[in-house]
Amino acid sequence: MSSKMFPHLFSPAKIGGLELKNRIMKAPQSSGMSNMDGTVSERLVRYYRKQAAGGSAMIIVEYAYVDDIGAKSAHCHLGISSNEHIPGLAWLAENIEEQGAIPAIQIEHCGRQKFLGTQPICAPSAIPWPKLWDQYGVQSVPHVLTIEEIKDIVSAFGDSALRAKQAGFKLVELHGAHGYLLTNFFSPTTNHRTDLYGGSLENRMRIYIEIIRDVRKKVGPDFPVTIRLSGTDYEPDGFPIEDTIALAKALENEGMDAFHISGGDHHTMIHQVSPMAIPVCHNVWAAEAVKKEVSVPVIASGSITLPEYAEEIIASGKGDFIGLGRPLWADPEWPKKAEEDRSEDIRPCIRCNEGCLERTFFQYKAITCAVNPVISREGELEIEPAAVKRNIAVVGGGPGGMEAARVLRLRGHDVTIFEKGELGGQLKEASVPEFKSDIRALTKSMITAVEKLQIPVINSEAKASDLSQYDAVVCATGSVSKKPTLPGIEHEIAVDAFDVLNGKAKAGKKVVVLGVGLVGSETALYLSETGHDVTLVGRKATIMKGVAATDFLAYSERIKETDMEICTLTTPLEIAEDGVIVEHKGKTRKIEADTVIYAFGADVEQDLYKELKEQGKEAYLIGDAVFPGKIMDAIHTGYRLGLKL
Repeated sequence: MSSKMFPHLFSPAKIGGLELKNRIMKAPQSSGMSNMDGTVSERLVRYYRKQAAGGSAMIIVEYAYVDDIGAKSAHCHLGISSNEHIPGLAWLAENIEEQGAIPAIQIEHCGRQKFLGTQPICAPSAIPWPKLWDQYGVQSVPHVLTIEEIKDIVSAFGDSALRAKQAGFKLVELHGAHGYLLTNFFSPTTNHRTDLYGGSLENRMRIYIEIIRDVRKKVGPDFPVTIRLSGTDYEPDGFPIEDTIALAKALENEGMDAFHISGGDHHTMIHQVSPMAIPVCHNVWAAEAVKKEVSVPVIASGSITLPEYAEEIIASGKGDFIGLGRPLWADPEWPKKAEEDRSEDIRPCIRCNEGCLERTFFQYKAITCAVNPVISREGELEIEPAAVKRNIAVVGGGPGGMEAARVLRLRGHDVTIFEKGELGGQLKEASVPEFKSDIRALTKSMITAVEKLQIPVINSEAKASDLSQYDAVVCATGSVSKKPTLPGIEHEIAVDAFDVLNGKAKAGKKVVVLGVGLVGSETALYLSETGHDVTLVGRKATIMKGVAATDFLAYSERIKETDMEICTLTTPLEIAEDGVIVEHKGKTRKIEADTVIYAFGADVEQDLYKELKEQGKEAYLIGDAVFPGKIMDAIHTGYRLGLKL
């Protein structure tokens, strides 16, 4: 099939002598699903089998560690350091190929970015990764590699590449990006050596050259070898794009078949795994810059969330291939749906990083996805026909309600949604700021699914008396904002944050936002970026509690570009007609304002559920009606309940 909407994206092309059926490949991403010894687990095979069936031309399996000394980075990290790993890797490669995709694998050494925090932590210089230093102190200071140890690592890369070939992978990618060992040598931030591996650009790229030569010697001249590079590490004293271009040219001369361009390191994570507050296609500029200087293919990657973006990149010559990471977690069938010109059916990645980055790197769990609960649970949470067809009402058309309705309908039930407002629920308010615009595509996708499944939507508030004909009721009734009991709350100047976001209330020029949690902080930033004079006030010591780590970093950078005043450890005492009176360290003052916006959290809305249960009705709670949470909480609870009924 040839796509009419995305003809460039679905044209064949080659890397070396390897022909790919289209320009899409699964970018390598740690999953946390291997066995503890690095061997392939059945769970990992199920996951990659599903990924390979989605229509990508190539699946690049997540980074595999090359030695048993210091290369392993994380829990349940895939290994390729021993011949003992080959049987499982062969099993994995076969499963990928059986589903119509080309199996490839990335090999790496973690260097100083060793989440495990165990010595040896190997690096060119004794400069610890800041996160590890905060967590482990002096234990995180790297062991400085000797020349002999560097030679051993070079050889380990070559041996691992050969194992990849023996296991049946058709291409091997070297990990030379993202702050792992090779970039530890390449970046002046982490390389303070004075020998042949430090100082000049020629010396800092030496280990790359030695590795590709060793790999070529062991896998032969015709086996495709690519490398992932960061266009820049975005460190103030790091390496610029000009250095990366020089490195790419040198590696091309050594027989590198393609370059996979990304950006950042774990210290500058927002440039590596960009949150929605960072523009889409964030590192494509670097791929374009490298492509202008080399003659072999370039793979563009990083926040290419929609096929429209991917098509433009290929059509305009900014890249030859597209590496998709998180978008294929959100929807493994992204390529298939795009090729069939059904892009409206794609469940888009919203770059929240809640199910992926937050879980794997900060909670030591296997990945999942906020908008796709099946990732890492393939074969366990699949939608299957219901044993008995039932008539089910879903009250509430937010993300949880729409997801429950979708799953229930796919299982064969008759489903009706009751929604007193518009489908989407609080997704509407959540997506108002431009820095959260990714959510708009998700809202559209979920509404499209409801419409295509022909699920009736009754636009009225459901009462218990309206639900007597249904066999069961799913209460996705959400939550309501807490209204503070502050003196003066009755003044017209005081409005709820959600009313500002949904247009029911207008904010004046001078605004005070009360509440430094997620909603308050985001509302304050949004208003500050749209021309208001904003003061953010809260009792807590820090703002943005509860946001993902990457959101915190991105929001912090954006806040620095505004004139927003932030008053933490500050208690609002009274709302006046022209501002708010606050107390800080025993002193009171008035902050003048045209509008005082409150964002003090939410209370669950369970009245209908309780009434139904009292009547003996079969009823269930999901989403914010259980506890006020995030998009991930709503979708996951809706999906799981849909499987049970």
